[in-house]
Amino acid sequence: MRQLKDNIFYVGVNDRDKRLFENLWSLPYGVSYNSYLINDKQTALIDTVDVAFTNVFLAKVEDALNGKALDYLIVNHVEPDHSGSIAMLRNKYPNVKIVGNKLTFGMLAGYYGITDGLLEVKDGDTLALGAHKLKFYTAPMVHWPEVMFAYDETDMILFSADAFGTYGALDGGVIDTEMNTERYWDEMKRYYSNIVGKYGAPVQKALQKLAGIDIKMIAPTHGPVWTEHRDEAIAIYDRMSRYEGIEGVTIVYGSMYGHTAQMAETIAEGLCDVGVRNIAIHNASRSNASYILRDIFEYKGVIIGSPTYSNQLFPEIDSLLTRLELREIKNRVYACFGSFTWAGAAVKRLTAFGEKMKWETVIPPVEQKQNLFEYEACRALGAAVGQKVKG
Repeated sequence: MRQLKDNIFYVGVNDRDKRLFENLWSLPYGVSYNSYLINDKQTALIDTVDVAFTNVFLAKVEDALNGKALDYLIVNHVEPDHSGSIAMLRNKYPNVKIVGNKLTFGMLAGYYGITDGLLEVKDGDTLALGAHKLKFYTAPMVHWPEVMFAYDETDMILFSADAFGTYGALDGGVIDTEMNTERYWDEMKRYYSNIVGKYGAPVQKALQKLAGIDIKMIAPTHGPVWTEHRDEAIAIYDRMSRYEGIEGVTIVYGSMYGHTAQMAETIAEGLCDVGVRNIAIHNASRSNASYILRDIFEYKGVIIGSPTYSNQLFPEIDSLLTRLELREIKNRVYACFGSFTWAGAAVKRLTAFGEKMKWETVIPPVEQKQNLFEYEACRALGAAVGQKVKG
């Protein structure tokens, strides 16, 4: 248990064992499941944690309550990593009133069979606890339809569900002033691109709703609590939800025998020749997709290469394109390249992908047959993308 304010406590937990978030995304630093308790005249717990940590979590809640009953559970988000302990929490505190919106309650019934002891709130409703008053803001599709934020008007704390969250367990400290936050920024971008990335328009609506609120602290359900860096966290979400890439290029390729990889390396030389300094190169067979998505969200230029594989795209590239289409990433400068032995198909499919995404294709693709290396053409492709990105 850690104290955020005089009577507001962090009662979350760290998960250092899980290797893949959502069984998809790499977790080299683990992940935290954040929960907060307000110990006022009436007590309120904001979200719970993954069911694997219920016993540790309930002990922290009991400690923070300091002998009091639990009056309210605020459910900002029903995804199981945040709601998994609700059923056992209700068993321990049978009189707790569960606060959520209409969509929240449908999900609670479906996941946990909970249909009673509920208090419905709508956008703009408030809940007085004593010295503290919570105001609720619905934030649908950030990143589930039932998501809402709870804002403590007293201490000006935004309990933001998954918004402004990051991968990475918390190493002792909870508030950003207690830690070196450097590694969390890339983890926030990776989290956004992996989990929230499809929902740029809803994120923008939520940010507009929060624009007139004085926020001193952001308390998300994953990662650090933001105080001195809160504006930076908001700025990252604002930029990424507008699909605004910074100056730089992501090259992603698949390669069976090294020929397509050699093309990628030469394209990178062409980018460097025209002064591009942010260049991320990913072998799709080695890089976890979460890092590739992060870099494609981060940088304005995207170059994708693939060999022809059974008259199709290389499977790892094909999988990546599906993920990119799902996220509906906009406003990218694009080029593609590929190789083949007896019949080329990859370049045609990559060209069609760029058209489907409505990305700006700045140069015709380069296609290499066998080992007849297209050195100058690859270098020129990189230079053309680089000039457009810089321009």
